Amino acid sequence: MLAVILSGGSGTRLWPVSREAMPKPFMRLGNGASLLQRTLTRAVGAGCNECLIVTNREYGFRTGEEVEAMRKDAPRSTHLMLEPVGRNTAPAIAAAAVWALDAGHGEEPLLVLPADHLIQDEARFAALVRQAGTLASAGRIVLFGIRPTMPETGFGYLECGDAGTDGSAAVRRFVEKPDAAKAAEYLASGRFLWNSGMFCFTAATIVAALERHAPEVVAAVRAALAAAKNDARFAHRVELDRAAFEQAPNISIDYAVMERADNVVALPGDFGWSDIGSWKAVAQELPADASGNTVSGEVVLADCSNTHVQSEDRLVAAVGLRDIVVVDTPDALLVCDRHSTQKVKDVVVELKRRDHEAHKLHRTVSRPWGTYTTLQEGPRFKIKRIEVKPGASLSLQMHHHRSEHWVVVSGTAQVQVGDRSVLLAPNESTYVPVGSQHRLENPGRVPLTLIEVQCGDYVGEDDIVRFEDKYGRTA
Repeated sequence: MLAVILSGGSGTRLWPVSREAMPKPFMRLGNGASLLQRTLTRAVGAGCNECLIVTNREYGFRTGEEVEAMRKDAPRSTHLMLEPVGRNTAPAIAAAAVWALDAGHGEEPLLVLPADHLIQDEARFAALVRQAGTLASAGRIVLFGIRPTMPETGFGYLECGDAGTDGSAAVRRFVEKPDAAKAAEYLASGRFLWNSGMFCFTAATIVAALERHAPEVVAAVRAALAAAKNDARFAHRVELDRAAFEQAPNISIDYAVMERADNVVALPGDFGWSDIGSWKAVAQELPADASGNTVSGEVVLADCSNTHVQSEDRLVAAVGLRDIVVVDTPDALLVCDRHSTQKVKDVVVELKRRDHEAHKLHRTVSRPWGTYTTLQEGPRFKIKRIEVKPGASLSLQMHHHRSEHWVVVSGTAQVQVGDRSVLLAPNESTYVPVGSQHRLENPGRVPLTLIEVQCGDYVGEDDIVRFEDKYGRTA
């Protein structure tokens, strides 16, 4: 069985931890593995020794690092498929299925898993996957339905017929997220399941269904794969062609196929599933004290109940709170009613309207070469701490509006400014004038740390022109 991991989406309801440049699949609950790493481990436990991760081009290097960090726990073979733009789940699944067909996996079941879910009973889930694989090999399109435990309004629902001898039930209709009254009605009827967004089918079956019900999707992804970049520097990595992939309709697999095909069945499951779609859901995954409080990080509570407090790098104290969520990050603080966590996405909408960087970036930002942390920013200046991995280098670049001063703290820096190249040791510095081409490299075997002071009329992150880049980030 081949696992297809869909690793996209910005997880706006989990702001300020999940942001556009560091989305939900990279989140860690407590000090454990990321949601993406947990999904890969789950796929291996379900019998998938090969995996294809479909993600945005911007997340390619971070995704590769997440897989590499798993070492022996990762699938035996992991491939990356990079989308130049997001086009919803139908084009993503279609591209994965066409790729699988071309790679000789046409009759092999594909297990499609979102990268940002949690499952508590992995053994029960693996048993259901084996059952789904048998149905998929017989030409069925299998959805994993979750038996509802409460009248949840944040999920889509499946109305199903009676289960057959193989344990599956025909899906009669799909229902969008209902209001509270409808959700209570669905729960009481016993005919409805939550739509988990997890699927199993063969590549041949789903491609045939797409060609019948959404041929424009298949045409676009075939063209995108035909013109894809297969960079020799990176094994198992396919970057879809932008011009072709942009022609794919922005449509979900439910609308494109599931609601139209006649061979769709659901397998009811009860294995402790959560899509971690809100801070309320995150709190439910953590152990609670006698008053229903949950914490992550260094937290002190006094006279609180049913409250979730999360801190990343400093002590947070809460007193006398009831049904409140507090999430503290180095550059943003969220405080909200526990029953209003679905509305956190409205904050992100407002931040985008204001063009505030906090909707996209954390204070510490990961790059293929390392990280940078914004220490302070004001009119006409910004101060950063830059850390460069051994052997890594930033692009050859220039800025229109700012100059830069670099001071090495630790490690060794190879600096190119114009035609001049210099090797800098700790406590040595250099100056990069406005408009000059420059590059920073770490030629050593230990991390390079330096302090950067930017000065200029504009110090935004988009004031950068790349001329050469070992990570393929030039136009």
